[in-house]
Amino acid sequence: MTIPMVTRRSLLCAGGALLATGANGLLHPASAQTIAPTPSMRGGANNYRPGAPIVERIGGGGFWMTGTVRRAGDGAPLAGQRIQIWAHTTEGHERDPHSHGATLTDANGVFRLEMPQIVPAFGQPHGHLAYDSGDFETVFLRPVMRSSKDTSLEAHFVLQPA
Repeated sequence: MTIPMVTRRSLLCAGGALLATGANGLLHPASAQTIAPTPSMRGGANNYRPGAPIVERIGGGGFWMTGTVRRAGDGAPLAGQRIQIWAHTTEGHERDPHSHGATLTDANGVFRLEMPQIVPAFGQPHGHLAYDSGDFETVFLRPVMRSSKDTSLEAHFVLQPA
């Protein structure tokens, strides 16, 4: 059996590893990055209707609008936040009251709302979403679909306290 020779270099390397990993040998977690708030998108507020009702589904359904709502800074999920959704669909235009509805986020900050298939308006299939409850700054989103054949669209909000 060979006994390793302790040199200044091996001692410094071992000490450096101890300092980097801590006495228990585990790496220290990286410090959390600050999560920036979502800016409102140009055109997102078009045909917005303040106070659209909370609904189980908009129209006949078949298309899913989904996403998340988190707090700026720490990224914590926000439960019970109201998200309004509207779009130009197979059942109506984005200006029609029956094309609007709202839903609430669950305990994990996730929202889902079924609605009719989104169809192109002004050449682009897109949806409109708004956070407008007042605890945080209002944000309007206007995500564009890759294809008018997509059957779902996802949007994510990171909200700044009002």
